Amino acid sequence: MHIVLVEPEIPGNTGNIARLCAAEHLTLHLVEPLGFQIDDKHLKRAGLDYWDLLDVHVHPNYDSVVRMLAGHHFYLNTTKAIRSYTDISYDGDDVLVFGKETKGLPEELLRSHKEDCIRIPMIEEARSLNLSNAVAIVAMEAMRQVGFPHLLKQSGRLFKGGTGSNEYLR
Repeated sequence: MHIVLVEPEIPGNTGNIARLCAAEHLTLHLVEPLGFQIDDKHLKRAGLDYWDLLDVHVHPNYDSVVRMLAGHHFYLNTTKAIRSYTDISYDGDDVLVFGKETKGLPEELLRSHKEDCIRIPMIEEARSLNLSNAVAIVAMEAMRQVGFPHLLKQSGRLFKGGTGSNEYLR
């Protein structure tokens, strides 16, 4: 599964998302311009020591991501969508796209892909959620649906995963 951040601005958010991607074996795609340098100390601190586990690609523009991931299903996350992220049946190779913290995704992109726009339900008075929180919410639902395929064995037990499962395998 792929996480795409279009022009992220806050290094701490991107660092948190990078850590999630590393821990869940998700590929992270960053679309320039970035609001920080990749070697930013705040970005690295938020990701802690997970950077060696991360598969990250930096793209000069969104079209570069689309070309690289042609054939994958893209879901655009926006507060302007009607359909909830929970209404989707995700596949393990889907692409979850998120916009910059201050403006979200470009309007023209959303208009041209209305059928692929999803949202996290929230009260009307709330403008939006923090980007790293939004990515975590949607990504973990998608990973839950596909059964956490890359979960590692820990302490001799492997989490069974899947819908509604709290069971561990020995």
